[in-house]
Amino acid sequence: MSTEQYGANPDRTAAGSVAEATAGEAGTVPAAAGTAAGVAGTAAGSVRGVGVSPGLAAGPVARLAAPAGEPAIARLAPDADLDAEAARVAGAAERVAGDLTAAAATVDGERRELLETTAQMAADPTLVRAAQQKVREHHLVPARAAWEAAGEVADQLRALGGYMAERARDVHDVRDRLIAVLTGAPMPGVPRRTDPFVLVAHDLAPADTALLDPTQVRGIVTAEGGPTSHTAILARALGIPAVVGAGDLAALTEGRQVLVDGGAGTVTLDPDDATVRRAAERAARVRTFDGAGRTADGHRVALLANVGDQAGAAAAAAAGAEGVGLFRTEFCFLDHTQEPSVEEQVAAYRPVLAAFPGRKVVVRTLDAGADKPLPFVTATEEANPALGVRGLRTARRAPEVLDHQLEAIAQAAGAEDAEVWVMAPMVATVAETEEFVAACSRRGLGMAGVMVEVPSAALLAGPILARAQFASIGTNDLTQYAMAADRLLGSLADLSDSWQPAVLRLIEATCRGGAQQARPVGVCGEAAADPALAVVLVGLGVSSLSMTPRALADVAAVLAATDLERCRELARVAVDAESAQDARDAVRAGLPVLAELGL
Repeated sequence: MSTEQYGANPDRTAAGSVAEATAGEAGTVPAAAGTAAGVAGTAAGSVRGVGVSPGLAAGPVARLAAPAGEPAIARLAPDADLDAEAARVAGAAERVAGDLTAAAATVDGERRELLETTAQMAADPTLVRAAQQKVREHHLVPARAAWEAAGEVADQLRALGGYMAERARDVHDVRDRLIAVLTGAPMPGVPRRTDPFVLVAHDLAPADTALLDPTQVRGIVTAEGGPTSHTAILARALGIPAVVGAGDLAALTEGRQVLVDGGAGTVTLDPDDATVRRAAERAARVRTFDGAGRTADGHRVALLANVGDQAGAAAAAAAGAEGVGLFRTEFCFLDHTQEPSVEEQVAAYRPVLAAFPGRKVVVRTLDAGADKPLPFVTATEEANPALGVRGLRTARRAPEVLDHQLEAIAQAAGAEDAEVWVMAPMVATVAETEEFVAACSRRGLGMAGVMVEVPSAALLAGPILARAQFASIGTNDLTQYAMAADRLLGSLADLSDSWQPAVLRLIEATCRGGAQQARPVGVCGEAAADPALAVVLVGLGVSSLSMTPRALADVAAVLAATDLERCRELARVAVDAESAQDARDAVRAGLPVLAELGL
């Protein structure tokens, strides 16, 4: 058995030289899979899940360090100092919050936000007070008190539903860390090893995901999770091949050699030496993006980046992004109890615009609500925030916040040389489109568009784009709403998949509406970062793809090896499929270049 270990190059940020396309004749789909699963034909077996971060990675399995588990019910001695024992709970919470805050300072972007959110949960006095009460009134030992208090808080959050229910996972993470401190047990989380490994876990807590080191963690396999889970999103951002939703992982025992194909969604057990070498050669190739996305026959497809702050913009520019297809402005509002001033917003937006002089930057207005509640624009009593007042709908409650943000965007645009486009999230009707376009016009923002995240917007794309200048499809939410499946719920990972033919048909309808009005339609959801799915999107009529900067090279390489007619043929195959897996398998079989590139 080979002990060679390899994975996606953590410094690889994008794509230049491309292997010559070997697609079959027009209109046909080759039978060969053309993936690493095919490369590893001599393997003893495999595990299948959902491929969420393309690339190949091999190495020994390392299982996620398990938490200490539920402490036994134990009570303090009659003469115990109850105040001192209660203070131990507070001290443990302070240590956990401090460790997470310190870790957050070492990363940026969404990774930092995830760690800071978990740190805030650890520092939440509600949990600490509840545990201390159990120590003082029921004489429970601190570890047992913390366990029971965390369970009650998690139950309360789940009962609220929506975003608050999602935070129950963070409470369990904090609970496990508290128990480790209080009992002296090892801290749960990603193991520390001297050699690289493939991380295997039932699921990853957001804080664990945020701390992944791509020089150590060469691949990820989880039983839970979906294409838009935190694990999937951050794995793509870090360039770590990942397979999620794999179900039973009993075969992936500690130390066993495996080959992860994050594009095909397979984990090959005990690959032979020749297979490992061939796959390693493909994974080790460094690709760079030359800054001009195109198909093999020269059809232009703008390849843009999704960014959330100044640091993200700098990384995108360094990766050669042609511009920004999604500038998330929430970073300027999060952790505020009241709306930031116009001046604060201008100061926050200008560095992002300055990173792309003369190039397009699509600014998304505040997308509050659902998983990003803000007290000055959203209500806390909504039974189902994902279907409530979120995105553009917050202007119904606080119209002045949108007005002030558009003023800030206009001022920032006037001070920089970027070509600024503005779009609103969660648009569902023609009337909403008209109101938003008019509001932008009053601020001198002529390129006003909409995000297509609600099925009604896709079906009304023609009349909507008769008003708006462009549309950008947010595939994460469009999939969630089309399939009626919470995109963060691991048990519904098979539904939360942008390869679903129903979702592809909504994208097709949006592109048809754009063509009717001669308006551009882009994609800024996670689907754009999947090289195989990018081919389908271009074939459906999408004119720009916006993604995490690390995906630019791979997407560019696959498009450059595929002509437009082939994109259209494979798009038809995907749309006509009866399941997401059928669509993915058929398209990947029709793109042998994926195997050549190790994707």
